[in-house]
Amino acid sequence: MTEGADGPGTGPAGRKWTALAAGLLLSAVWLAGHHKGGAAAGAATGTAPRALAAAAGDHPPRLYAPHGPLPAALPEHLDIASIAVHADLVGRGLRDGAVEPPPYDTPGVAGWYRDGPAPGAAGAALVVGHVDTRTGPAVFYGLSTVRAGAEVDVTRADGTVAEFSVEAVEVVQKARFDATRVYGSTGRPELRLITCGGTFDRTARTYSANVVVYAVLTGSRPA
Repeated sequence: MTEGADGPGTGPAGRKWTALAAGLLLSAVWLAGHHKGGAAAGAATGTAPRALAAAAGDHPPRLYAPHGPLPAALPEHLDIASIAVHADLVGRGLRDGAVEPPPYDTPGVAGWYRDGPAPGAAGAALVVGHVDTRTGPAVFYGLSTVRAGAEVDVTRADGTVAEFSVEAVEVVQKARFDATRVYGSTGRPELRLITCGGTFDRTARTYSANVVVYAVLTGSRPA
């Protein structure tokens, strides 16, 4: 599998997170039209909005029977033990037509798309993070090494931990970014983790792809 970065600190100082932004830009209107408001309401009621439904052929393999959706609650912390990720989560919105990543000066923090479903609620919750900065690896540097079956835990403000199991990991070329596949939901409580991937083009100052991890809620426990 292609690595999610071409080495610690290889990106030029001050570069934008353009590979991820480019992929998200292709679906910014889709996100704004289908997630904002409607997705949050669907998450709170345990019913996925019909507009978020993805055709079976557009969705990665489903390896696990999902746990029932949890009531919507703000996510606070993300843990992926298999790659030693332990990161705080901050709410992010859209800026310039793309999901705004966390600031570069907080490379160990991941961002949750706050206008979409909350992790654990019905629908596909979206979490983004940097792969690296000019000084070294960032929170999702090892994301491309995650394997199916890995556990992803999200600690929530209501005192619960939403337990997700990884079903698939994909490296998606920007030219082939499919918003329905990446963001679409079958109504299950799902999680998407996204960062930059592929190779870094030093001339264009962009990565060639995005790494996308697909996970589904398979349990919950007290924090």
